[in-house]
Amino acid sequence: MKIPETTADLLQKLSKDLARKRALLIDRYPNARSSLRLMLAALGITAVHNASTSAEVLRQVRTHRFDIVLSDYLLEDGRDGHQLLEELRQQHLLPQSAVFMLITGERTYHNVVSIAELAPDDYLIKPFTADELHARLARALYKKAFFAAVYEHLENGAFVNALAACERLGNQESGFFFDVLRIKGEILNSLGRHGEAQNVYQQVLAQRALPWARMGLAIALRGQQQLAEAEVFAQSLVDDYPEFTAAYDFLAEVREELGKLGEAQKVLQQAAAISPNNSLRQRLVGDVATRNNDLTTAERAYGKVIERRRGSSLKSIDDYTNLARVMLERGATEGARRVTDEMRRNWRGNRPGELAALIMESLCASKEGDQAKARAAVEQALVLHEALRDEGPSTQVSEKLALDLTHACLATGNDEAAHQIARQVAAEHHENSSVITLVGNIYAKTGKQEDGQALLAEVGREIVELNNRGVLAARSGDLEGSARLLMEAAERVPNLQFLVNATKAVFALLDRRGWDPVLAKRGLRYLEMAQSKDMRNPRVLAAREVYQKVASKYGIAIQSFAPGRRSSGRSSL
Repeated sequence: MKIPETTADLLQKLSKDLARKRALLIDRYPNARSSLRLMLAALGITAVHNASTSAEVLRQVRTHRFDIVLSDYLLEDGRDGHQLLEELRQQHLLPQSAVFMLITGERTYHNVVSIAELAPDDYLIKPFTADELHARLARALYKKAFFAAVYEHLENGAFVNALAACERLGNQESGFFFDVLRIKGEILNSLGRHGEAQNVYQQVLAQRALPWARMGLAIALRGQQQLAEAEVFAQSLVDDYPEFTAAYDFLAEVREELGKLGEAQKVLQQAAAISPNNSLRQRLVGDVATRNNDLTTAERAYGKVIERRRGSSLKSIDDYTNLARVMLERGATEGARRVTDEMRRNWRGNRPGELAALIMESLCASKEGDQAKARAAVEQALVLHEALRDEGPSTQVSEKLALDLTHACLATGNDEAAHQIARQVAAEHHENSSVITLVGNIYAKTGKQEDGQALLAEVGREIVELNNRGVLAARSGDLEGSARLLMEAAERVPNLQFLVNATKAVFALLDRRGWDPVLAKRGLRYLEMAQSKDMRNPRVLAAREVYQKVASKYGIAIQSFAPGRRSSGRSSL
């Protein structure tokens, strides 16, 4: 399928589909929306919705599935298109098959780089003509149509099927040869098949010096534990393409893995200076600076995150506790109290938010030497924490907040409660070196370093023992015993490793014994919990593939991989 050469050819090719497209127009001004509506009507697109604020956008995308989103850069509620697209992407509210195009009068360097970094399908600089919009939109829609099967599989988490779809597209004559290879390489890296991904990117680089191919190759090298080589590749990419900000993030990760924490922080700050509107990166700067004990930089970065996310559904309790915690470390207790007060106002009636405020209040009081007040706050926090745990996963607090509660307990002499909370956090995140380091640091700060080391060593031994029991049962052919043991482990310690293993064990048993809706529902719960921890982890994707293979075998509908997406298939659980 060769790509048509002119806009008229493209529109002719798409003519039957255009009338079925649903569009969302986002602009502060009704006249601007009317003008865009007329431009779309000329293409036969009449199902058009309007919005002027981010709240209206979020309401509409949760109700309708849009094929086209045209958004002005500045919104009526003071937020911008960069923040909106970041929100839609992170909450999986916009399918990959949809065209998102930003319309802006912005020519400021930082804003243009920030827009490009989130990779909208295109963006238009005002003023523009109807012909320009038609040309850009036609090409974007044609490309989406070409990759429709791939996007559908990716949206359902069927990465192996998406890879097969890429293979089929690669055999067609089209103008998307390198796009096919790019998606293919990304899927292979996501699946942990880094050697195959390396071959794909080397094939691309043998023909063109494309920065994304160099980046993909660096990721493949890192996946094969060739960290020094990955660092060299990433550094050369930063040198040759200084606006390719994703390379900075990757380089920082590799350098931290190599123990070069100061250099990791430096490269993240360089990227944040180039694209200051990216709140996720600002948070990374804060996290790395905290681990590097550069509290001034951490405070500034966390403050920027809060500033960017005010009024957004992406605002997080952790953003406030991060800032308050750093301020306490710096001795700025009054500043930490102000942040805590703002958090209490913003999350009034929200139980995790109330818990966070109590914990920070206790830590502030401990810092000021008011132990009676600190103990009173931490006692209330422990009652609320226990209540939240009883309510289930939907109300669970983050590991950072749980460790803040551990800190507050240790600071007020409640070592027993501290050990119980820290043990659970360490078990659920035993593969995350940053979390394990945080546990050790909290015990060290409160003068109980040996207790912390002993706790972590004990948790490590228990994890190995729990896992080995289930795995050994599976190897002996006892699938039922293996599933039972691994489910017990996942219930007791819902970490990524146990959740993945339990998922695989459940569906391996169903594959052999036949479909059992009750057992399948339990396996899906483990899979969803694993996805919530790390959706793109290769082990999670592998567990997802096992589930899909078994469900397809019995004609069961596949549950959507991304939050908010509709299921597809023939029947239900």
